[in-house]
This record gives sequence, structure tokens and C-alpha cells, in this order.
Amino acid sequence: MEKHCEEPPIRILIVDDHPIVRAGLATLLKKEPGFYLAGGVDGADAALALLDQHPVDVVLLDLRMPKKSGLDVLPAILGRASPPKVLILSSFDYEEEIYRAATAGAHGYLMKDATRAEIVGAIRAVANGQTHFPASIALRIAERKGRKGLSQREKEILTMLSKGLTNKEIGRVLLISQITVRNHVSHILEKLEAADRTEAVSIAMQQGVISMN
Repeated sequence: MEKHCEEPPIRILIVDDHPIVRAGLATLLKKEPGFYLAGGVDGADAALALLDQHPVDVVLLDLRMPKKSGLDVLPAILGRASPPKVLILSSFDYEEEIYRAATAGAHGYLMKDATRAEIVGAIRAVANGQTHFPASIALRIAERKGRKGLSQREKEILTMLSKGLTNKEIGRVLLISQITVRNHVSHILEKLEAADRTEAVSIAMQQGVISMN
């Protein structure tokens, strides 16, 4: 008589500061064969404390949380002796945040309104050593890697452009000449492939390079 060796369940930790999101995901995961919900916590510190006691295979990590964001705690999670795979959760698809998560070592990215099938498939994929970035996002990440990023000074100038400051006003704030500001703006337009400063600001906001506030 043959003995069938069942694979151990995929142990999952949910990290999200919204109780409704945690509850919804918990309900979904508990119904899925081969999944084991190790816990659900509301922040980065609680996540690290739980991982000290209960190693898991996959962490569903909210990107935007108070005190410490998903990006803030990601290095600590991935730096563990036996690190879990990390799937970033977000209500937004800002390119800059996705790019930063991917380059920081995240194994996948899920929108919170993803279907049950996509969530389950993503968890199984990363647990098996694959990555899960939607095709459109993966393409944008590849394009970003092939394109030189903006410097911190260029981001500062973009933020000021978004507030309507002129080159002269920006130069006064940063204590640099108008010519230097103009050169920075030119580089920004080139890197963002924008026709003018208005389009550059629009692209930067869409990508999450600068705040939309």
C-alpha cells in the first residue's frame, strides 16, 4: 500500500493596520487547502515579535502603515536567518513604491482589491520561489531599471515645481543659481521623458516619486 506524503502547509502572516483587511484575508486564507494562518498583526514591531516565536513561509505585508511602513520593516524581515517570502499589499500602484519594494527584495506585489484566485496564486508562487508582479508592473519595473533614477536634489526641485515655484524662487530656496536650476529641470524632463515641467510633475505624482499631497 502506497504512502502519500502530504506537503506541509504554507505558513502565512498578515501584517496590516486595518482590522477589516486582516479579517477579510484571514477568512479567505483559512478556507484554502494547504494554507496555515500563523497570525495577523497590525504593525511592523508586532510582526517581528511574532516571527521570533513562529517562523512563517510567506508574509503579506501592508506597504503603508503608521510608525513603520512596509518598506521600513522589509530589511529586518528579509535579514532573518531563515527569511520568509514577502508579498507587498497596497491600495495603490504607484510605480516608485513598487520599484522600491522590488529592489529592496520583495517577492511580489498585490493590490488589496485582487481576486481570491490572484491572492492564492501569488502566495503559492512566492512560496515556491517564484516572484509575483503583475505583467504591467513587471514591465514598468524593467523599464525603471534601464532608466537612470532621479537624484535627491532633482526630487526636491520637482516638489517645488509641483507647488508652482519659478526657477528663480527655487534657486533662492536652495541657494543655487537659476542656471543650475534650469539644468536640473532639463535633466528631470529627460529622465521622466516629459515634454515640459507640468508633465514632469504629473508623471512624478503618478509614479509616487513625489507626494500627491
